[in-house]
Amino acid sequence: MIALDIKGLNVWFGYAHDRVDAVKGACLEVKQGESFGLVGESGSGKSTILRAITGLAPHWSGSVRIEGEALSGAKRDRRFFRTVQMVFQDPYASLHPRHTVDQVLSETLHLHGLDNIDKRVTELLADVGLGQRFRFRYPHQLSGGQRQRVAIARALAGEPDILLLDEPTSALDVSVQAEVLNLLTDLRARRGLTYLMVSHDLPVIAHMCDQLAVMRNGEIVEVMSSDTLRTGTPRHEYSQELLRASVALQ
Repeated sequence: MIALDIKGLNVWFGYAHDRVDAVKGACLEVKQGESFGLVGESGSGKSTILRAITGLAPHWSGSVRIEGEALSGAKRDRRFFRTVQMVFQDPYASLHPRHTVDQVLSETLHLHGLDNIDKRVTELLADVGLGQRFRFRYPHQLSGGQRQRVAIARALAGEPDILLLDEPTSALDVSVQAEVLNLLTDLRARRGLTYLMVSHDLPVIAHMCDQLAVMRNGEIVEVMSSDTLRTGTPRHEYSQELLRASVALQ
């Protein structure tokens, strides 16, 4: 089954002379249970694809289907958010600074129309490796890795099938990045999740993803397997440049 099917996606900002075409004719398929990566330089359109899917980038054309259901416009209903959730790059910015972890998770569960909220909050915290002692803490009382775990728990609250991951570890210290990536790998295996993951870090994508698309100036220039990336044999010249730059930084 195809969990996410995108054909001819165009996304733009502004109008007339001020129009900027951020994504141009993007096509990709993500199978159910697969982890698919989007890589490229800053401004290449990676995150804009995620934002178009969730309705945060309202001006788009083309075809986007979620588990066979076509999306249109920018409005997303409760059923969509029970299927698709997004984890943002900066966990501190995505959490309300005056809400405890308990409030964040309880309100999310309530919005999804779920019951047994107290039990579900406990289970969500356990799922992301946080104990009960974190339940009534505020975001500023948590480390970056702990905040991202809360953000992941919030995304899981509605029991979605698909997670959109927008640079989920780039704002974290190197020492905790691997812990969060391993958590995401474990959650995908246990819950049968499908991931669409944006990252500028090729080793992260090689570790996390089965397939990946390379983006440049709003266009997908190559789709390849992670094995192709790991063996250093991409076809497109730009993909080869990204790989060389990544190796040089290590």
